[in-house]
Amino acid sequence: MSLFRSIATVGGFTMMSRVTGLMREMMIAHYLGAGAVADAFFVAFRFPNLFRSLFAEGAFNAAFVPLFTGKLTAEGREEARLFAERALAVLFVALALFVAVMEVFMPWAMLGLAPGFEATPGKMDLAVEFSRICFPYLLFISLTSLQAGVLNSLGRFAAAAATPVLLNLTSMAGLWLLVGHTPTAGHAMAWGTFAAGIIQFAWLFLAARRAGMGLSPRRPRLSPEVRLLFKRIVPGAVGAGVYQVNLVINTMIASMVADGAVSYLNYADRVNQLPLGVVGIAIGTALLPLLSRQLKEGAVEAAKTSQNRAMEFGLILTLPAATALMVIAVPVIRVLFERGSFGPHETEATASALVAFALGLPAYVLVKVLTPAFFAREDTATPVRVAGATMALNVALNLALAPVLGHVGMALSTALAAWFNVAALAFLLKRRGFFAMDERLRGKAPRIIAACAVMGAALWAGKLVLWPLAQGQWTALAVLAGLVVAGVLAFAVAAQLLGAASLADIKSMMRRKG
Repeated sequence: MSLFRSIATVGGFTMMSRVTGLMREMMIAHYLGAGAVADAFFVAFRFPNLFRSLFAEGAFNAAFVPLFTGKLTAEGREEARLFAERALAVLFVALALFVAVMEVFMPWAMLGLAPGFEATPGKMDLAVEFSRICFPYLLFISLTSLQAGVLNSLGRFAAAAATPVLLNLTSMAGLWLLVGHTPTAGHAMAWGTFAAGIIQFAWLFLAARRAGMGLSPRRPRLSPEVRLLFKRIVPGAVGAGVYQVNLVINTMIASMVADGAVSYLNYADRVNQLPLGVVGIAIGTALLPLLSRQLKEGAVEAAKTSQNRAMEFGLILTLPAATALMVIAVPVIRVLFERGSFGPHETEATASALVAFALGLPAYVLVKVLTPAFFAREDTATPVRVAGATMALNVALNLALAPVLGHVGMALSTALAAWFNVAALAFLLKRRGFFAMDERLRGKAPRIIAACAVMGAALWAGKLVLWPLAQGQWTALAVLAGLVVAGVLAFAVAAQLLGAASLADIKSMMRRKG
């Protein structure tokens, strides 16, 4: 399968997950709004997701996929299966103990994550209660991530890419079914999250069995390969999860800014995650096993070409998305969330955060393109050093901008830190001879930017003319749909005329083998 067909497979299912995720956020906005209960739930949900991003989705896959692919290529399926089963056994024991400890010490952990909640009576208690319900999700989703790594290494991307859809559907079902039977809607969401972890694990367990790579329980043993795996996870944890860590730092500061700040950032980030997930996660997921295989086979130039095409593909999709989100942020947030407990004030505050997040959207995706070049070479130490500098910059920017811009300053600091992350990774790769923009990418990049400028101008003019007509919810939806269609057409025409991209280019990349 070509790299771009793999990206399209993962991206298609990720699009489904982001759309259902937006539907879930719309339900949350309706039932919870942007007050104390919503803030408490978002922090509780972010806590296990932080560790998932650091140790399971990010660092674990970055360390596991190259090792598993190497076993699969050099020693065959049975040795690769044995390695995966041993890793699964050790991971299960380690995470079960970690979850148990965190359940006991959750009140103190919440004090560190959201210290500002103490200022609102009952808010910290809700955050602790929700977190204790949600936190076992970490165990199940981490085991799910290991099985996803196995399937991705086999070139089977669909089942793993579909698992977030199950999270969203289960969460929505839990909210709908339990909201009348729990103390708050936040309790219903927390129990839905717990159930989703079990369902996602079961889904991939069955998918791995259908692929002939079902993993059986084993007695945990720290074999040399497993020791090497976990040794590589430790430095890679920060490097792979820098985006989530930056969001958590924002959460800590936002909890001390004002009620609703955590929720504004969460809703804005959810919208920003739609293109980031569809493009960035899809590229990173498909690129890592491809680069690992090409480098194992000694095809260094092919690996560089794969990275250039992945970067081109990412820019074609994310630069126009970022431009559109910045220009029509208010219409997007109003149509998605303004109903029930979510009013015009919340729309304006969330849209401002979305503009700031969108500035960094291309950078978030480019990080997903650049980091696999390190991980495929089994180097998880370099990204951690870059990530450490990135997080230090993010904290400094937060402290400088939050007093002036409030929660918007926190979103802006995350975007600026992401661009620093890209610059540092690209510089290190270029200096080591692992990456250089080829002639095609150097020619395409400025043309893509120019096409985005044309699209942005068209959207701005359309918003000035049409948005004042959006008086009701359905009218607003129709106007937003018209703006989106106009933006897509404007970019497509400009890209074709400027030579930034064409349908023939996309078809060619989809056909080209990895």
